[in-house]
Amino acid sequence: MRTLLLLFLAVTGAVLAGAAPVSAHAALTGSNPQQGAVVTQAPDQVALTFSEKVAMSDGAVRVLDPKGKRVDTGKPFETGGTTYGVKLHAGLPDGTFTVTYQVVSADSHPVSGAFTFSIGAPSQTSVALSDTAVGGGVVGTLYGIGRYVSYAGFILLVGGAAFVLVCWQRGAGVRAVQRLVVSGWLALTGATLALLLLRGSYVGSGRIGDIFDLSLLAEVLQTKSGAALVSRLLLLAAAALFIAVLFGAYARPDDAEATAEDAVGATADGSGASGASGASGASGASDDSTMADGTSTSTSGTGTGTGTGDRADGADGAGRSRGTGRSVRAGRTQGAEGVAGAEGVADADRKDLTFGLAIGGAVVAAGLAASWAMAEHASTGIQADLAMPVDVLHLLAVAVWLGGLSTLLVVLFRAPAGEQIEAAAVRRFSRVAFGGVTVLAATGLYQSWRQVGSWSALTGTSYGRLLLVKVALVTVLVGIGWISRRWTAQLSEAPAVAPRLVEQRAAEKEPATVAAGSGDARRAAQLARQRTAVATTRQKRVRDADPVRTGLRRSVLAEAGVAIVLLAVTTVLTSTEPGRTEEEAKGATAAASQRSGPLSLKIPFDTGGEDGKGTVEVTLDPARVGANEMHVFVVRPNGKAFDVPEVKVAFTLEAKKIGPLPVTPDRIATGHWSAIGVQIPMAGDWKIAVTVRTSDIDQATVNKNAKIG
Repeated sequence: MRTLLLLFLAVTGAVLAGAAPVSAHAALTGSNPQQGAVVTQAPDQVALTFSEKVAMSDGAVRVLDPKGKRVDTGKPFETGGTTYGVKLHAGLPDGTFTVTYQVVSADSHPVSGAFTFSIGAPSQTSVALSDTAVGGGVVGTLYGIGRYVSYAGFILLVGGAAFVLVCWQRGAGVRAVQRLVVSGWLALTGATLALLLLRGSYVGSGRIGDIFDLSLLAEVLQTKSGAALVSRLLLLAAAALFIAVLFGAYARPDDAEATAEDAVGATADGSGASGASGASGASGASDDSTMADGTSTSTSGTGTGTGTGDRADGADGAGRSRGTGRSVRAGRTQGAEGVAGAEGVADADRKDLTFGLAIGGAVVAAGLAASWAMAEHASTGIQADLAMPVDVLHLLAVAVWLGGLSTLLVVLFRAPAGEQIEAAAVRRFSRVAFGGVTVLAATGLYQSWRQVGSWSALTGTSYGRLLLVKVALVTVLVGIGWISRRWTAQLSEAPAVAPRLVEQRAAEKEPATVAAGSGDARRAAQLARQRTAVATTRQKRVRDADPVRTGLRRSVLAEAGVAIVLLAVTTVLTSTEPGRTEEEAKGATAAASQRSGPLSLKIPFDTGGEDGKGTVEVTLDPARVGANEMHVFVVRPNGKAFDVPEVKVAFTLEAKKIGPLPVTPDRIATGHWSAIGVQIPMAGDWKIAVTVRTSDIDQATVNKNAKIG
């Protein structure tokens, strides 16, 4: 168990230390103005389009001028679908403006980013962006720890309680099981409170000082995530009552047994009194049955004497004795009937209590699982109405399997020798675990399809690769579980003689007690410690004396170790952008800002004069929105450089009624002209017109369309 605790801490530290800040679950797929765009007139608003709906607060979108001064109104609004906008002040100067955004995706994860656009022409900007990604830093690490602990607490609470009710009802009275379930409740409750306090800073500034900001807490309570956390706390209050009954009245069936014993005792008392009276009568008859000559005395009420004594007294004694026997037998029969009746009532009451606890516990467990499903991956994306109940089943299956496994591990290692779990209970849990794994596989397959979406995303995205790791761990866990099932099958065949022999030998070595009145308090304390150590060693030897249980303990310990790593991977997985969303965002971003790479166009021309034919080649690099480098090459029909007096270029985006935007390149060499910083304001199908003059009066304008941006 100590090794398992160290593994838990090591895996938690490694995962949280190596994990990057939470990935964005909603991606920016477009904007107006676009990133890097140069517009001729100042826009009246900035619009942002995301891959899914997001939650915005005042100041979620900020627009800063070249000096770092805010020029937005500070109140974002939804323009339709997944597009959101913020109004700008009038009279904005020329230069480069910076747009920053920090929102919360529909599955409760923070999303942030920034881009620039220019009015008139690009300029220097004094805006400095923070290097700390949203959801990172110390607050992000604490939030990650809280999520991990909350999952672990849920598994121990639900799985431990289910193990007791379904597999081993006697375990409700075992102290080690009680501590495990209560620890799960405390962990989940503490983690939920911590997440509620951390939430405002986690999705906002990321500062530790904002954790106890009551205004941020009030904002969190109005969000979907805040409502889910508060609902979880209310359900945990109901879970506390459930635990009190489970480990209180349900764990003490002795009360019912005491009632039965009282009833039996009362019956026995009545019959015993009757029997005593009969016995007294028989004795009196025997004493009076004395021979006339005084030479002998009968010792039985049924004696007849050998002389002339009074035979009538002997007969009367015999009758009373037979009456006494019948009275005793009748009393015993009534006592047995009383025992059976009392035990029947106790069993019926216990069955009713078990049924009530099972129904109530199932409702509370489903509600706790729903507090995750309603606020995370399952609540957004395709088929959300189906995905949320499937996610609830998935979480419950995980809790029943891994929580029950943890409870079995604690029982095998920590329960006293006299409270060891029966083979039938272990086999029952084996069947329950198999059902949980089946549900886990079915719901996990659906979730994988929904979150990944394609085979390429399975290997090409962080979510897909983590999912493959999770599947591998589950496979290993199932393999070890198969070994545990083999030990379980042999458990009923294991001899019970060895534990008794070990206990007997250990008892023989128990230290002697100090005689009363010796006055040696120090010696008494020392002997008390020795007796405690001997008792502990005895229990361990009794547990280890059974080779089958030892093998089962080792395999269950291995399962628990893999489960700890699996839980850590699952926690990271729930904080990673789903593969389907990542690929869709990449596709939308690529479509919105598609780059053709260096653009090259060859256009023949004919000015109509002597020596007026040739070809003009225009190259644009990188052919995207923003600044570009343009080169123009003019060659004769034979491929040699054509020395022309003038070349002019114009760009027109007819679909948006932009242009023509004239560009006059500089002559670099014979037949080579160039221009640096050619601005393309937005992506689209641009018409590129080139005017070539070969003499004072001969010139021609040729054009060709090309996609830029």
